[in-house]
Parts: sequence; C-alpha cells; structure tokens
Amino acid sequence: MAEDKNETSPSAEGEKPPQEAAPSKQEKEEPKENKEEEKKVEENGDGDKPKENGEEKPTPEPKDMRAIVLNGFGGLKSVKALRKPEPTLSEGEVLIRVKACGLNFQDLMARQGAIDSPPKTPFIMGSECAGDIEQVGEGVENFKVGDRVVALPDHKAWAELVAVPATSVFALPAGMSYLDAAAITMNYTVAYILLFELANLTPGKNLLLHSAGGGVGQAVVQLAKTVKDVTIFGVCSKSKHEALKATGTIDHILERGADYSNEVRKISPEGVDIVLDCLCGEECNKGYALLKPMGKYILYGSSNVVTGETKSFFSAARSWWQVDKVSPIKLFDENKTLSGLNLRHLMYQHGSHAFVRRAVERVFALWNEGKIKPVVDSTWALEDVPEAMQKMHDRKNIGKIVLDPSLEPKPKPATPAKGKTKDKKAASQESQEKKASSVESEEGEKKKEPELTNGTSEDKSDSDSKEKESS
Repeated sequence: MAEDKNETSPSAEGEKPPQEAAPSKQEKEEPKENKEEEKKVEENGDGDKPKENGEEKPTPEPKDMRAIVLNGFGGLKSVKALRKPEPTLSEGEVLIRVKACGLNFQDLMARQGAIDSPPKTPFIMGSECAGDIEQVGEGVENFKVGDRVVALPDHKAWAELVAVPATSVFALPAGMSYLDAAAITMNYTVAYILLFELANLTPGKNLLLHSAGGGVGQAVVQLAKTVKDVTIFGVCSKSKHEALKATGTIDHILERGADYSNEVRKISPEGVDIVLDCLCGEECNKGYALLKPMGKYILYGSSNVVTGETKSFFSAARSWWQVDKVSPIKLFDENKTLSGLNLRHLMYQHGSHAFVRRAVERVFALWNEGKIKPVVDSTWALEDVPEAMQKMHDRKNIGKIVLDPSLEPKPKPATPAKGKTKDKKAASQESQEKKASSVESEEGEKKKEPELTNGTSEDKSDSDSKEKESS
C-alpha cells in the first residue's frame, strides 16, 4: 500500500503531472501564431514584415496634400484650403505635380453652382494647371515621367497633385514657364478658336469685344493684331480705360454700361463684322443689331448671370429672358450668323480633344514666334484664392490671375476682438453706475468691496442701477 502511494503522489524533486501538460499546450498554440504571422506577411508584402522582436511594423498613413476645396455652393466663405488625400491614377491618366494654376471666370460660376452638371460638394476646384508629370498611368504612351506639361481638367486643378486624363494634357514648349503656361493655355485657346475657327477673321475686318480687359479679352486683342488692318472696339469698365489706353492695342475703348452701340455707329455707321460676347443678356440683342451683313455674333460666356456673391435665379432668368429669339429665317434674310463656344463642353461632353489639341499647339507656336505674350494681372498663393476671386468678380483684373502653390499666403491683418471692445464699454458703464451709486453708499465700504468674485457685488450694482432707473 505504501508503494502505491509513492507512485501516485508527487516526488521529492517536484515533478508534477499538471505542469507537464502545460508546455504541450503552448507547443500546440505556437504553430497557430506562426501561421497567422506568415499570413499577415503574405497579405502586406515584404514592406510590412514583422520586426525581429516579434512586433509588426505600423502601416504607413496615406499621404495628403494642400488643395482648395469648395464645401458648398455659394459665397467665398465656402472656399477653403484643406489637406486632402493624394489622388490615385486611373488608366489613361497622368499625375502632375502642380507648379502654377489659372483662375478663370468659369471657376467663379462653378463656386456658385451656376454651371451645368457641377460635381457634388465638397470637391477640389480649378480647371487649369501646369507642372511636372510624376506618374504615368496604364495606356498612356505620349507622356513620360518628368515631362513639363499644362492641363485643362474638369475641376481638381487647384492642388499640389492632380490626376488628369492624358487627352487633356499638353506638353510645354521649351522656355515657357509654368506661370506663363497657366496664363496662356485656356484663355488663348478660347481666343484662337473664336477668331480663326468661328469668326474667320481676315484683314480689314472690325470686331466688337466685351470684357476687353479680362484674360480672354487681352488674348483676343493680341491674336487679332496678328492679322493686318483689324479694328477693335473694346468694351470694359471705366476704371480700366487708362491702363488699356497705355497699351495702345485697342483702337476704340468704350465704357461698359454706356450707350456703346451709338459710339460704334459714329465711327463705323454700317456696324461691325464680328461681335464676341461673354456677357449674354441684353448685350446679345445689342450685339446682333450691330452686325453688318455677313457678320458673325459669337457667345462664349454668360458672366451677366453672376451678379452677386451667390447664385441668383432671378439674375439667371432675367439674363436669358432678355435675349430675343432669332429664327433661322431671319438669319437667312439678313445674312447673319449666330454661333457659340463652350470649351468645357467641347472637351468633356463632345470629346473634341483632337480639335482642342490642334488649337493649343497653334497657340504655343505663336508664342514661340514671339507674336503673343501673356498678360498677367497678379499672382496669388493657393490659400489667397478667395481674395483673387473677389478681384475677378469686381472686374478689377487686367489680364490673367494666376496661382502659385510655392507662395506663402498673405498674413491676415490683426483685428481687435469684438468681445474686448464690448467688455471695455461694459466696464465704463459699470464704473459710471458705481460713481452714481456712491452717493447712496458709504465710500469706505466701496473701497473694501472686492471685485466680482462671489456675485454679491454684482447683485448690489444691479439693484443700485434698478433703483436709479426707477428714480
């Protein structure tokens, strides 16, 4: 019996059966852990292998970038400089590191939601940028990494990086700066199509140009002057007349809002050959009435729709209702032509990328020949784009407004807080009340009385003021 007890009881050396079973359980669990670690390595790739001490490397956070984001359609307060994730490439796209951006009137209309089929907010704004290609997507053959390009995307241009379809990207000629590219591409391409594809400008003709001091207006003036004996009637704000007269490129400068039709008739009684209108509204009727036989009226914008900081349905309706309905029979009888140009639709709805590319290449060739030179009104940091938009909205720019992501934003002026001024006024009123109440109370008690700590003095002053008001 003693021998049986010795076999079943623990030995003197401490060999216990439960402790022998525990290691075997750990040995069974270790292969599971190893399999899980191997599985994670297979999923994450070589870059996410576990460290030597068994801890896994943290997964890298997605990179972000600066971008100008429209949070909601409306005023300038909806335009914000935010950090957004860097874009990823799709097939047929290139990734551009942005060095310069262009501000166009189309961007003001997009901010207000006054364009057709705008993207849902929030979205990155901008329709023109220039920079270097950092990545090339699958299927792109005509561009490579490092190429200097300019792009006309349908939004998303105002950011440090932008992914753009290669069909909307154009190689820069040697020697053209990024800022010049952002000032030239859209404006001069629109102007080139207006004059040479639609209006068929030839020597000896005259034309009436609205918004002559703007970016497209200045592009039209320069391109028109490449043709001999062309007379330009330029309509613009009175504040721009002196600066435009100094350039000597516009033959007759007329005041916007005045009776410019009568002024044109005094100089050219028979009218004009071409009317280029970016305003719409009642200007359409005036422009059509000024056309000679065989004349061409071309609408390329509707900036009269943008009257205030936010979209106005009344302004839009009024702008369109003011336009007379012209039947084809009338055009036939009067030998006149009505036409239009919407570059955004031409590229992104009608798919005429090859046509636009030929126009851009012709513009770049004229720049290489020294026949055109972009007129830059001002350059702004990305963060200052609301102020730049306000300048364009007020029609104060002469030439193109461009954005430079490398610029530091302007320091915001220090304004005194409204609360502090209110506190000062309240303090002065309280002091006057205290002086008035000192007639009824003892001066010694007032000197000892602490400031508003437990609310007793406040209650007292309130009661004193009430007694004063009742008296």
